[in-house]
Amino acid sequence: MPEGDTIHRAARTLHAALAGRTLVRFEAPRLRFRPFPEGTVVEGVEARGKHCLVCFDDGRVLHTHMRMTGSWHLYRPGERWQKQPGAARVVLEVAPAEGKEGWVAVCFAAPVVELVDERAGPVAAHLGPDLCRLDADLDEAARRLGEVAPGTELGDALLDQRVAAGIGNVYKSEACFAVGLDPFTPVAELDEGRRRSVITTAARQLRANLGSIDRTTYGGGGVAVYGRADRPCRRCGTTVRRAAQGQPPRSTYWCPRCQPRP
Repeated sequence: MPEGDTIHRAARTLHAALAGRTLVRFEAPRLRFRPFPEGTVVEGVEARGKHCLVCFDDGRVLHTHMRMTGSWHLYRPGERWQKQPGAARVVLEVAPAEGKEGWVAVCFAAPVVELVDERAGPVAAHLGPDLCRLDADLDEAARRLGEVAPGTELGDALLDQRVAAGIGNVYKSEACFAVGLDPFTPVAELDEGRRRSVITTAARQLRANLGSIDRTTYGGGGVAVYGRADRPCRRCGTTVRRAAQGQPPRSTYWCPRCQPRP
């Protein structure tokens, strides 16, 4: 599943291409919706955690969530698509402007596609602070982390988007490594300082990777533990371990020497 930094990069690219442009084509084969008025303008595109929102000036918002299968692509009109047309969940074309060509944005295979009225309430209002944003309330995220159900393990709690939006399997493992915490530690065993530290670290890592698809979370480049099961820890040489965690089970990576239980 794309993590918050990936969705923020996609939203930024879509915004640059679509914002302020007049909508000339909107197709959503599996979606029932009221046609857009002629002259509708795309106001902008933004990310909220792992959710991508395309906002129109008639008050509606196209809400998409990629989950494990979805992706947004941008094409010039007439350009050949990289995926089969049958996989398109949304086709959104905007008119040329200021001597520049138009764009066709295509959302492929996203499990969540809906048109909602933002005036009826914010989309994804249930989310915790979006850690990719510079104005994210990290104190609020740390507070929410401390209020998860008793017995919830740290790695599982960090994936709860109601606690903090944007963290996925990569940053769950990498943030826990960076602060030296075993991801299987029950959150109840962590003091306020440790909870705040792991949230702050995850936010720093996410923001540091907003500008590049090649993630770096470790000082020497690349990642520290994610995807490195059975390989030496880059800090101490101990074999990195991997185990399934949570429901549904998801892979968690950690170094048993660098990340002891408190």
